[in-house]
Amino acid sequence: MSQILLIFHIFFAIALIGLVLLQQGKGAGMGVAFGSGASQTVFGSKGSVGFMMKLTLLVGALFFATSIALTYLAAHQDSSTQKHSLLRDVEKISQSKQSKESSAPAQSGVNKLPAKPSSTRK
Repeated sequence: MSQILLIFHIFFAIALIGLVLLQQGKGAGMGVAFGSGASQTVFGSKGSVGFMMKLTLLVGALFFATSIALTYLAAHQDSSTQKHSLLRDVEKISQSKQSKESSAPAQSGVNKLPAKPSSTRK
């Protein structure tokens, strides 16, 4: 469930970024006063701005809704269903190393490293 919600969340985030970048700034309407009013008339003279603004608000609301839902799911997730915790893995590894060291027989008198060559300088 949370993976599907996360996919939608990423989709809404990318769509929101794209919609914001596609919108014109507030100063872009100044060209109408100087004779270039017909340059952006795909949805009418002001229809495009309203449509893009409504679509941006809708995608923004969906993005926030998925954010809240993902936060709720993460906070109320049962500890038995959580995948792996890095700290738990570290604790398990250190405990296994300690148990191996304590269970290994003591090897007295046996060097694992070769002897250091003696240097004779005169």
